[in-house]
Amino acid sequence: MSLVLMSQLGRSFLPEFNEGSLVISAVGVPGMSLEESNKAGKMIETLLLEMPEVEVVTRRTGRAELDEHAQGVNAAEIDVPFTLDGKTKEQFFEEVRTKLSVVPGINITLGQPIAHRIDHMLSGTRANIAVKVFGDDLPKLFEIGKNIETQIRSVEGIADVAVDQQIEVPQIRITPNRQMLAAYGMTVGDLMNQADVAFAGEKAGEIYEGQFYFDLMVRFEKESRNSMDAILRALIQLPEGGQLPLNQLATVSSVSSANSVSRENVQRHIVIAANVQNRDLRGVVNDIQEVINSEIQLPVGYRVVYDGQFESEAKASQLLLITAFLALLVIFLLLYYEFQDTKLSAIVLINLPLALIGGILILYFTSGIISIAATIGFISLFGIATRNGILLVSRYEDLRKEGLQGWELLKHGALDRLNPILMTAFTTGLALIPLVINGSEPGNEIQSPMAVVILGGLISATVLNLIVIPCVYELSLPKPGNVSG
Repeated sequence: MSLVLMSQLGRSFLPEFNEGSLVISAVGVPGMSLEESNKAGKMIETLLLEMPEVEVVTRRTGRAELDEHAQGVNAAEIDVPFTLDGKTKEQFFEEVRTKLSVVPGINITLGQPIAHRIDHMLSGTRANIAVKVFGDDLPKLFEIGKNIETQIRSVEGIADVAVDQQIEVPQIRITPNRQMLAAYGMTVGDLMNQADVAFAGEKAGEIYEGQFYFDLMVRFEKESRNSMDAILRALIQLPEGGQLPLNQLATVSSVSSANSVSRENVQRHIVIAANVQNRDLRGVVNDIQEVINSEIQLPVGYRVVYDGQFESEAKASQLLLITAFLALLVIFLLLYYEFQDTKLSAIVLINLPLALIGGILILYFTSGIISIAATIGFISLFGIATRNGILLVSRYEDLRKEGLQGWELLKHGALDRLNPILMTAFTTGLALIPLVINGSEPGNEIQSPMAVVILGGLISATVLNLIVIPCVYELSLPKPGNVSG
């Protein structure tokens, strides 16, 4: 029954944090001006401050080019400390999403400071799940991304679904005329270097004002670079002296192209990001995969990769499973060294599934999700359960050598070890109860699932240890008629 219940439990990487603060990522259309971005940001701030749980907000719009996470002025991050009064965190998050849904043209993603950075570190996005579509053609990638976004919105437990925003932005393209350049003894590099300095500028030095310093940039004045005609008439210095307008040495055209091109492992890709709410991470990812496999037809040369916390959960679970098997092997070898009997060692190990029963049951009736913290709790149970088994079996062996048999052997052995087993179980359990009760408090989220599993396993292992182990020990004893003289 426990194994059946375990198959119905959800899977997650880390327990959901309760940090007491929100990080809201608000991303507008690429190319949005600072004024428009600031207007949208103020609208979000006003809506948030109308909520009784929020007293103050802090906003950062854009990030510098040399920042570790550079962003344009169309992107803003808003820190929102909150105090809950009679609401759950999930209810508050849903209210925030509903309230901010009226902001036009802005993709809203909710996170928390630490969880937000973990997501960014694992998948490169600000969300729990990242569906990455790889391919060559940018418009086709965006089309596939929007299709996936539409299809997965119906998945239960999914929130904050957003695809990378792509728009065509105007650009000035300078295509060198190689024949003309050769005629005047110029290289393509010479022409492009002059054009770069003229229109983009080049650092020529630094200016100091007190403790501050500023780069001194050299470039054409604004009137000579703010229109197509001015760019066409821009004079280029020739190697042998003299000057020629740029339009005689190159073709200058106004074109449209993608505002940004994202790459991973040298391949172009677009990301559809999503968060998970009120459901386990693995279940949501499985449903997303089913929807994409059944509803999305990918052209040749395009592929979908799933990234995020669930991938780390799968790798960590595999590693912990290997660790658990190694722990079982070491425990069995130590037991064999102690008892010099394979049968007695196996009897002690029967305590392990007895402990797992309580851990599984308590998870099923509380969170219903197995996280990495809960898995570590299961492994910790191995040692506790094995200790109780050793106490009981070793006492039975001592009494059997003293001549006790049958019911007297089982009764005296269990009574002798009842107090030590109960004392160790109670002291461990009492220490875990505060973590179980205050599991939602900030800082306890990681420890609480582990404490819940150990507490549940302690209850089942302690009770069943005094019932199952004596019965199995009795069955394993040689019958009087089978004893050789």
